[in-house]
Amino acid sequence: MSMKLYVGGLSFDTTDDGLRVFFEQTGTVESASVITDRYSGRSRGFGFVEMSTNAEGRKAIEELSGKMLDGRTLTVDEAKPRSREGAPGGGGGSGQQKRSGRMRW
Repeated sequence: MSMKLYVGGLSFDTTDDGLRVFFEQTGTVESASVITDRYSGRSRGFGFVEMSTNAEGRKAIEELSGKMLDGRTLTVDEAKPRSREGAPGGGGGSGQQKRSGRMRW
């Protein structure tokens, strides 16, 4: 079973391929992606790596957290499922309050 890792502290210069190569020293990398801003295309300073097994994922956490990549110290941890609670957006409301059947402005 694969393990998805969160990688924080990435340099703006780190690429998907650079991240993949760095993590391959601890095992087989299924995927590696640097998260970018959708408007500017610039790195947001974090990414995700999926290792092929839990053992390789644990090894990557132990060996690579605190190591340097492209001049920055990395934080590596097991990725947590994305929580929708408290996330922006959603709801679909117009911002108006409804009281007694009348819209309040």
